[in-house]
Amino acid sequence: MEKTIASVKTQSKDLDRVHKKKPFWASSDLVAILIALSLVALNLGFWYVKGEAFRAIKYPAWEGLDGLMGLVFREDFYFLFFLTGLALSLVFSAGQSLSSPGSLKTFLPAFVGLYFLASLVYLLSSQATFKEYLEYAFWALLIGLLGNNLLGLHKYLAPALKSGFYVKVGLVLMGAEVLFSNIASFGAYGIAISWVVVPIVIVFMWWFGIHYLKMDSPTMVMVLAVTTSVCGVSAAVAAAASIKANKEDLTFSVGISIFFTIVMMVLMPLFVKWVGFSELIGGAWIGNTVDSTGAVVLAGEALGPLASQVAAMIKMIQNVLIGFVAFILALFFAKREGGQKPGDKSEIWARMPKFIFGFIGMSLLFSFIIQPGLGVEVTNELISGLGTWKGWCFCLTFLCIGLETNFRDMVGKLESGKPVTLYVVGQTFSLILSLLVCWIVLGGHFFALPHLGI
Repeated sequence: MEKTIASVKTQSKDLDRVHKKKPFWASSDLVAILIALSLVALNLGFWYVKGEAFRAIKYPAWEGLDGLMGLVFREDFYFLFFLTGLALSLVFSAGQSLSSPGSLKTFLPAFVGLYFLASLVYLLSSQATFKEYLEYAFWALLIGLLGNNLLGLHKYLAPALKSGFYVKVGLVLMGAEVLFSNIASFGAYGIAISWVVVPIVIVFMWWFGIHYLKMDSPTMVMVLAVTTSVCGVSAAVAAAASIKANKEDLTFSVGISIFFTIVMMVLMPLFVKWVGFSELIGGAWIGNTVDSTGAVVLAGEALGPLASQVAAMIKMIQNVLIGFVAFILALFFAKREGGQKPGDKSEIWARMPKFIFGFIGMSLLFSFIIQPGLGVEVTNELISGLGTWKGWCFCLTFLCIGLETNFRDMVGKLESGKPVTLYVVGQTFSLILSLLVCWIVLGGHFFALPHLGI
């Protein structure tokens, strides 16, 4: 057993040395940033010519066989389906050629197959009932897991299974959605609620998982901590990419997050009404603890329009933290795993994922250049268009993770029950702490209530 562990560590170090030898311009991080920037440029050009953003195909909600047939035989369906597939194939093939020359012949056919699977994911997730409760990430993981473990699709699609590549592009694109102007709309109230609770929950869950539960996988502990404290799926993929977590860590974290999101979005509004908290407190509490943005809005809507708006603003302010949390985690794990002295920065820089700078740079670009230059309406249109491409990148990511995950490996991590215990205890702690902070900040007992004009 010890020899096996030593062998794995040796192979990991060898891989690190190979990655270090690759020129920076060919690294997947830089290629991901270039792809994201090319999509921004394409959207800007399309808006300049057509007056609207360049969007990937979106599947509207459908119900029943008639609804499905109406969607599939829609006049522009096949044109948009082909255009989206062509655009994704071109940008990712170009990226593959830059980062790994000579591999395009095997990559492109496999990517086309992956695109058809991702389309099936979106088709299922757009069914009216499913869409209300389950995100596309659930279906992507499920289809990927079944496709790998039951049908053996991994061996046919292996050249295109680049989950780390797709997620980096998606995360850089996500940076455009994190506008610093959103902080001003709720000001110090949102910052006090989101930015105080998040680091406390992360530190608590790290301590509880490592020192109390004595879990063997630090990456599993950290991905669960970030998933719980920040915003679920998006934060999970950012954290996993930053600290090079195993696919099983991310699969479990996303799966349990989706399950508890459904439970919380139903029960939390009922609890708020039963206790008698105001819409202001209830909306902020939901926004700070429910993981999915869509679920946050729906749960807030169950309390009223004020709660829905407050919940959405809290979630947007919380999303600003994704890039910074990923950056700090990359530093922490690079020093922890590298065992470097505090003054030795070379290993930290080599291990740090550079796409984080793309995320932050994209946020700064849209916050301080595009929005002031083009206005709020145009900026929102561009962000909406880029969001469709980000969604496809994340869908491809979760599909790849499922196709690369073995049921036995995932079950082996859960046999002790410690990951479930960590999540349940961490989420309970987050709920209690968030409610306390929301009551202090928005209860009107210590501070004046915000005038939102809603």
